Amino acid sequence: MPTITGMKARTLRAVGPAILGTVALVVIVWALGFGGGAAELSLDDAGPIARWGLPVAKLIVNLAAAGMVGVLVTALFTLRPGEREFDVALDTASISAAVFTVAAGATGFLTFLSVFNPALDAGPQFGAQLGRFLVELEVGRTWLITTVAGAALTVLTFAVRSWVSTFVVALLAVASLVPMGTQGHSGDDAFHHEAMMALILHIIGAAVWLGGLLLLIAVRPVLDQRRIPDVVARYSSIALAAFVLVAVSGTVRAAIGLQEWSALLSPYGAILGVKVIALIGLGLLGVWYRARLVGRMRESGAASRAFWTLIAFELALMGAASGAAAALARTPPPNPAPLPEIPTPAERLTGAPLPPELTIERWVTAWNVDLLWAVVAGFAVFFYLAGVWRLRRRGDAWPVYRTILWIAGMALLVWVTGGVINVYQDYLFSMHMVGHMLLTMAIPVLLVAGAPVTLAARAIRERDDGTRGGREWILWAVHSPAARVLTNPFVAAGLFIGSLWIFYYTDLFR
Repeated sequence: MPTITGMKARTLRAVGPAILGTVALVVIVWALGFGGGAAELSLDDAGPIARWGLPVAKLIVNLAAAGMVGVLVTALFTLRPGEREFDVALDTASISAAVFTVAAGATGFLTFLSVFNPALDAGPQFGAQLGRFLVELEVGRTWLITTVAGAALTVLTFAVRSWVSTFVVALLAVASLVPMGTQGHSGDDAFHHEAMMALILHIIGAAVWLGGLLLLIAVRPVLDQRRIPDVVARYSSIALAAFVLVAVSGTVRAAIGLQEWSALLSPYGAILGVKVIALIGLGLLGVWYRARLVGRMRESGAASRAFWTLIAFELALMGAASGAAAALARTPPPNPAPLPEIPTPAERLTGAPLPPELTIERWVTAWNVDLLWAVVAGFAVFFYLAGVWRLRRRGDAWPVYRTILWIAGMALLVWVTGGVINVYQDYLFSMHMVGHMLLTMAIPVLLVAGAPVTLAARAIRERDDGTRGGREWILWAVHSPAARVLTNPFVAAGLFIGSLWIFYYTDLFR
């Protein structure tokens, strides 16, 4: 049976983003009206344009960020430079970056209107007030940085075409999403850092997941029919990792926003429920086409048509989740944080309440988990064990002691960054130094003894079609000129000693 025709592929390329945007817009309008995110709250309200336009502008930022970041990341793992589909991918990322830039600028301007409600005019006073907002206030600087980063990425994604340059631009694109994660979270200030980190990881994971889907649609008309199953299979692996990241970070963020089970009955909880249902549906679709359709696409045109039909449903669910997420950022939480008490001098310095006195049992019971390092360690242990399992399944041996040392190193990393040391390091210099020494002296020894690069080189399948997968990118990083310089013993020793001297004998430590 013939697969989907070129005309149908081009139709999907136009209709797919339309489905995504339409569903997202419908859901955000419903959620803002239902949850009160666009309600008039004060006499100096900035008006309906700012109330409704601000969350819609943020929604466009999020969708464009996916088209920028996710397309770049997925292209690096599924396509190869010098071919038309790679150029189409970078052009798609450039267009998305341009939309991202305009939407970020509009978001910053609408945020300014919402905060100050100034009288709009072309006079110098309005310009000076807007300038101070963009330079002096944190929220203004955030959107100024995001807009400038988007403009730079618009040019870079249009200009680059090689492996290394695209990789660097992809890293910059991911970094451009971090400032947005510092804004848009509400709730208890005691969980400010946790909420911020969860939001940053959530934004990045969702962008990679959705952007990869958009890439499949963008390159489908120009991609060789025989390569489609491989590209889809490789994207499904990226989507699976992104789904786990989105689910974990979303769960943490929801727990901070709700705090009590009864809050699920609030408008905030109802909108969150829509997002959760959409994510569960996306997960089920992913399992279906990963377990059943991807393998059959090489043999059956019917399976191929079924897959591309599922893409349309997946985009609709993505739109619902995106619209609900943008509305949640503007919806009042069900448990508003209590008014803060007068902080002590120590609390002014650290921005958090003082922990209780350090006792012996608190070396085990005191925890303040850093979500970033917990996620890194979780993925590292999972992929390591998956590599060991693959070797054992094909009859190859792998030393047990290496596996034990790797897991021990990751467990120690989680404890140092989220256990008692993390709880007390801002208050006790001794705890800071214990953590510093463990991070720089003990943990690396355990991880190096685990030989992760050797395991990756043996366990990850080598590609023979000119694209780069995990194995190729790891070996490229290890054997790159920069790695050779940095891993030179004299350079490494100089960096280690010099960084300690600079850190503790200058104002950087303060």
